[in-house]
Amino acid sequence: MTKNPSRRDFSAAALATIAASTLPAPYVWAAEKKYDAGASDTEIKIGQTVPHSGPGSLYGVLGRIGEAYFQMLNEKGGINGRKVKFLTMDDAYSAPKCVEATRRLVEQEEVLALYGSLGTAPQTAVHKYLNSKGVPQLLLNTGASKWNNPKEFKWTMAGLPLYPTEARILARHVVSVKPNAKIGILYQNDDFGRDFLGPFKKVLADAGGTAQVIMEQTYDLTEPTVDSQLINLSKSGADVFYNISTGKASSQSIRKVAELGWKPLQLLSAGSTGRSILSAAGLENATGIVAIRYNKEVGLPKWEKDPDVMAFEELRKKYTPAIDPDNTIAFAGYGQAVTMGEILRRCGDELTRANVLKQASTLAGFHSPYFLDGVTYSYTPENYTPMKTLFISTFTGKDWDISDKPMSE
Repeated sequence: MTKNPSRRDFSAAALATIAASTLPAPYVWAAEKKYDAGASDTEIKIGQTVPHSGPGSLYGVLGRIGEAYFQMLNEKGGINGRKVKFLTMDDAYSAPKCVEATRRLVEQEEVLALYGSLGTAPQTAVHKYLNSKGVPQLLLNTGASKWNNPKEFKWTMAGLPLYPTEARILARHVVSVKPNAKIGILYQNDDFGRDFLGPFKKVLADAGGTAQVIMEQTYDLTEPTVDSQLINLSKSGADVFYNISTGKASSQSIRKVAELGWKPLQLLSAGSTGRSILSAAGLENATGIVAIRYNKEVGLPKWEKDPDVMAFEELRKKYTPAIDPDNTIAFAGYGQAVTMGEILRRCGDELTRANVLKQASTLAGFHSPYFLDGVTYSYTPENYTPMKTLFISTFTGKDWDISDKPMSE
């Protein structure tokens, strides 16, 4: 039997309503604040794992520039009146060390969220753990397709263009400029290579034209060279070469194409377009290569007056002068720190892990200072593709000539 509320109950409720409506605003807000571990009235604690040591230590700059950015924010009052405590841990690009560092951040430091951590293999090692704990794993520095799985792993989101997105846009470009293309492909024999290969071939098939893949060659990371694969591709009759490789193999293949006198339209995965890789191949040998771009670069005259680049340079000079002014990895880290700051700002006083995820997964339309104009995040709760619109660019031997209009997947 339902008990009817007494006049005393009504009176108590009325008094509570009147009190809430007449209290000064800060007292009303205090009643609405919500916190999970890592958040309080005065602090927001977030973490990250990147290789500060070991062979991947050049990426440690992601953490150092993040520290600088949040120090600057804190000196200006923090985010919604709270100071940000940012902990960037060394995982040496090792899966076991990543597990150890991540567990420390979650279980000892009790961070609210992680962002900007690096590497497919290390982050795969903590993927299920973080999702089981309900800890946001945001803006990952890897573009593996596995990170776009909100139904099974809703707490994990990539921060780079997904490899299938890149592959689909390059395939659309080939269909538009060489509709009768005969394509030869070199790809790394692992999930990285297959993430590009399948989507690229599907776009060709769906286009219904005569562009087709006529030869595929694979290589393993342990192979000393890819010369034999390139010789086979050059003899295949292919007039387009899609180079899905990384690091040393990228430099070797670009140089070998030139040595063979083979002159196909060359497509290169964006992760291999760094200056060090192209220089090792010979910049003159890389001339004419096509790749996707989505970001500005620091240290180049055409960007020096860009407001976002100037803001980064001001931060770098003041807080981390040891970082070179042309370090685009640092600029990428700056863009992700700004984005994470925006996610936290949008959380307001509801600093729960669920709300951090909600704000990150509804970031569609936000433009990072690292991005080219025309590129924005595209996350939705149902689709964690970080960005769907990218630019086609061609290497001139000195710089990348970026197309006037972006392309969508």
